[in-house]
Amino acid sequence: MATQPSSDASPAEIQDAVAATTARLLIVCPDRPGIISAVSTFLYHHGANITDFDQHASDPDAGTFFLRMEFQTPGLDCSWDTLKSNFEARVARQYGMEWQLTLAADRKRMAIMVSRHDHALLELLWRTMGGDLPAVIPMVISNHDDLRGEVERFGIPYHHIPVTRDNKVEAEQQALQLLEGQADLVVLARYMQILSPDFVQHYPHRIINIHHSFLPAFVGANPYQQAWERGVKLIGATSHYVTDDLDQGPIIEQNVARVSHRHSPAELKALGQEVERGVLLRAVRWHLEDRVIVDGNKTVVFTR
Repeated sequence: MATQPSSDASPAEIQDAVAATTARLLIVCPDRPGIISAVSTFLYHHGANITDFDQHASDPDAGTFFLRMEFQTPGLDCSWDTLKSNFEARVARQYGMEWQLTLAADRKRMAIMVSRHDHALLELLWRTMGGDLPAVIPMVISNHDDLRGEVERFGIPYHHIPVTRDNKVEAEQQALQLLEGQADLVVLARYMQILSPDFVQHYPHRIINIHHSFLPAFVGANPYQQAWERGVKLIGATSHYVTDDLDQGPIIEQNVARVSHRHSPAELKALGQEVERGVLLRAVRWHLEDRVIVDGNKTVVFTR
């Protein structure tokens, strides 16, 4: 039986207690009758207790079926490896499923890349080290040395890899060597360098970027100046997976803030950075909690 956290437990202790017995199942397959029954019956017969369930079908007739499920593991009648092999043989193969079965206790390793802006980086550091984000941070990589002190205060290794027009390939290779075997997810917390296709292919749908505009509007440099020049009434931020196409990857989360003609470019930037922090935090959290399924150039996000 799982031990319940005490009433004065920290957020990290509460999260650890819940995660210790929780498993997550993600499924994508052609939609057809009987899928939910087959999955739930399989888990029932192996002693699992389903505690959270969400689904989506892209079309009422012959669409794609998406499912996210959480279940409790203390009552399982077999090992974890046996459960996975049985699920593949008895359920997944029959329905043509792409599936993923994970344990919430296995926290993902989240490496962060950043340049000079600290607002998104610090949000992730505070939330993770305080136990609010279910991750561990093995390192921070930056093309500038400005934020070393901020990062090392948290006891996290900081790697400065300068990037110039002449050494970009070598700098990326150095970063990849540091990341190899150490990162399940790479977060670009305002990393102001364009990653090459070679870098991206090492982490398909596992690099999350925060773009300081409401995509697809104002792509490229200085979007707040562009927004001010256009007299916009809303500014926003977009978090998306990185692909070979600049700022065109599957969108995970977006948000906006209302502004007026009274706001200067500097005020727009300050408001925008606040939006960026929240948007990136939610996108990262949903990825860490296995709530995002990529569907072509879109995502299905099972939020709480």
